[in-house]
This record gives sequence, structure tokens and C-alpha cells, in this order.
Amino acid sequence: MTTVAYLGPEGTFTHAAALAWPGTTPVALPTVQDVYRAVQDGSVDRGVVAIENTVEGYVVPSLDALLASDDVVGIDEAVLQIAFDAFVRPGAGELTEVSAHPHGLAQCQQFVARTGLTPVPAASNAAACRDATPHQVALGPRLCGELYGLETYERDVQDFAGARTQFLLLARRDDAREALDAARDAHGARWRTMLAVTPVVAGPGVLARILAAFGAGGLNLSSLITRPLKVAGRYVFVLTVDAAPVDPALRAVLQGLLDEGHLLKTLAAFPERADRAVVLDLDHVPSGSVDGTAAPVDLGRELLW
Repeated sequence: MTTVAYLGPEGTFTHAAALAWPGTTPVALPTVQDVYRAVQDGSVDRGVVAIENTVEGYVVPSLDALLASDDVVGIDEAVLQIAFDAFVRPGAGELTEVSAHPHGLAQCQQFVARTGLTPVPAASNAAACRDATPHQVALGPRLCGELYGLETYERDVQDFAGARTQFLLLARRDDAREALDAARDAHGARWRTMLAVTPVVAGPGVLARILAAFGAGGLNLSSLITRPLKVAGRYVFVLTVDAAPVDPALRAVLQGLLDEGHLLKTLAAFPERADRAVVLDLDHVPSGSVDGTAAPVDLGRELLW
């Protein structure tokens, strides 16, 4: 059996993600940083962390830990549907607070506003359920009700139906290439790679040139975010590209970036296991967005020109 560390306690969404890989023994740890440390020091075989949610975006502590880790890399993904139920202790008194992980609270804002309860962040959604007081509503996965002896206060309190969270399976970097080679043999050609690109010298057009290199190489970038380097005005760019690290086209682009003096790091590489939207659902674009067919008055209002 493969030991897999996850953010505990028992019953978190990350626990459910850990069970997505057959033949694993989940090991609950108190924090995301503990998961990374356990993988790095070899006390577990693998780790699982949430990396991105369709409602709240990237899980910043997980992403920053991946950027900071010398020896840990993502080698697979699992994508779970996310739904929240609201729970209370049997015989609960006057309810004054609602508790969940900060991402959970953010995904249930309408429930929080409707009930008027004071939000109380917890280390995880399962921890909120486990530690719920008689005056708290706890938000978490449905299985937490039975696990922690809670009564269901309300079902499906999330703001958006169909929300999903992407989880990464973590391995020690020295073990990654063997695992990725085995996965390539099993899963074919649809791959994604998360890269950290750090320009050594910033200046006009540096990001444009980096992005243009991928386009010129015939590679699709599906995500771009920035994280600060703890120095004013300097950033690392985290890119997700639709290719495997060993694909000749991606290797050529990365060699070109290296030749230009940029610093590179592969954060994760994994076979794509979840369907992703190809056509943009216009109901989800930023409110007030305009296109080239908009009236001049609307263009001026939204673009401030």
C-alpha cells in the first residue's frame, strides 16, 4: 500500500481526493505545510493538496508551498465536485457563528449572508465539523455529518452548483520521472505541465516575449498567474501548458527561455483526467465586459477611454 498524506482531519475534501488513487493508505496531517514536509522527508510515499477551485481560484498556500519546495513536485491530478452541507450539534443552542475553511466560507457566501451568522475560519472544513460548538453551524462535505455525529441543518449551501476543485498528487522530485514515464505509457498524450518562470531582468515586454515563445512553439497556455517574490515589483509567473515536459515542442521552448537567461522550474506534470470547457460560458465572464460590437458609450464606460 502507498501512504498518502492529506490535510486532515478525516472527512476533508482532500481526504476524498486521496481515496481517488486506488491502493492508498491516507494519512491525516494538521497543515498543508506538514503534507509537503512529509513527502520531502520520505515519511510518506505521496501527498495530496488542493491546488485550484473553480469558484475561488488557486489555493495560495498550496501553490506557494509548491514554489518554495526544492524536492516536491506534482505528478497526477484528481478533480472532485464540491458541495457543502450545513451541520449543527444535536441539541444546539442559539446559533451565532458559521465555521469552515476560508475557501469553504467563500464558496457559501450567500448562506452566510442569509443567516447573518459570524464567519469563523477553520483549518479545514472537516476540522470545523469536528470542533463545532453548540453555537456554531459547520460547513463541510456530507460525510462529515456521520463522521462527527452532527445533524444536518441545511443541504447544498454552496453558492454555485457544479463547483470543482483540482488536487495534485505530490512526489519527491527524484521519484517523479519514473512515475511520469509509467503514467505516459498508461494515459497517452493529453498532458498538462505547471511551470514557474522567473525573469532575471524585468523590463518592457518581458512577459509578452515569454508568452509569445509558447505560441510560436504551437503550445496552448491554459492558465497564467503571478506570485510576488517578496521584493517590491518582482514576480514569478506560474504557467500551465497543454503538454508534457518531455514533449519536444515544450522542451524546445524551455531551452529557448533558458538561453535568454530566465529561471525555470517544473511544479507539476500530469495526465489530464478531467474534461475542461472549450467554449466560454458568457454567464461567467466579469460583469460589464464588452466586445468589439458594443456601442461607443458602453466601450467608453467599461474601458475608461
